[in-house]
Amino acid sequence: MKKIHLYFKVVPRKNRFFYGEVFFIDIIKRVFKLTKTSGIQKVFDNLCLGFNELKVNYDVNLPFNKIKPGEPVVILGDGKYGILNYNAENPVIAGIGLMTHPSEWPSLLTDYPVAKYLQHSTWANNIYTPFYGEENCGLWPAGIDTNKWAPSNQKPKFDVLIYNKIRWDHEKWEAQLRTPIIDFLNKHNFTYQELVYGKYKEDEYKKQLSQCKAMIFLCEHESQGIACCEALSCNIPVIAWDQGYCLDPNRFKWNSPEIPATSVPFFDETCGERFKGYNEFAQLFNSFWEKVEHNGYHPRKYVLENISLKKSAQLMLDIINSVYK
Repeated sequence: MKKIHLYFKVVPRKNRFFYGEVFFIDIIKRVFKLTKTSGIQKVFDNLCLGFNELKVNYDVNLPFNKIKPGEPVVILGDGKYGILNYNAENPVIAGIGLMTHPSEWPSLLTDYPVAKYLQHSTWANNIYTPFYGEENCGLWPAGIDTNKWAPSNQKPKFDVLIYNKIRWDHEKWEAQLRTPIIDFLNKHNFTYQELVYGKYKEDEYKKQLSQCKAMIFLCEHESQGIACCEALSCNIPVIAWDQGYCLDPNRFKWNSPEIPATSVPFFDETCGERFKGYNEFAQLFNSFWEKVEHNGYHPRKYVLENISLKKSAQLMLDIINSVYK
């Protein structure tokens, strides 16, 4: 296969107060390890790692005018910026984060030669097919670095890690979900710690995964749920809030008030349990915990078999081959 051109670009930040401000801020962030990797950046980085494992010939962010005929092009982005001004004739495999909803860019396939627009999971892909057509949409789960996210040999220091990624209606879900769950854990003498999405560093998450026995995952919905998949890769069983619908308030603006969704699209009975609300959580948790204590779940096996770096990279190659026949 010819060299593959991978693209991931974000809008450059602008200096607000003085020339060179952004440059100095970036240095300070690197020195003090303040830089955080976004989920979509990690998706791209892991694709590169997977291609490295498969020894694929690729480059990153080559100027568009240097692309040669017949060379495959994959553009993953954090917003539209990544594909803007694309001027080659080569078909593009694009996706994941160029937009939040296809109604924001219904003309994408006519504006640019996009042959496939990818989403991680079925429920997210189902949103795009009415706009772009089934033949132009595809599924591609991101790979998980199973060497980096591996089981710990440490003795657990607490029982449960609560991963709190509740994004909307915080007062409602605090009262109806988070507080009752914490009260349940306290009442039954389970030890726990909590991480709040966007307020921790990756090393802190890894450390807490190495010290817990199981995780409670609280998020309205995920197209993949990289952090949850990383916990599964560490062989941490998960009990996940999975109420079944997209709760993004923008769904009304999109004229789609009811969108079926899930918080754990990459998950099965070997990974843990799902619950729709607190009452179901209270009914399930003791049996979930009994299986945790008796090694009844095998989440890492699921990740290795379905969403490893190699599995994801090979699927991307299959998609590329389907476009560049």
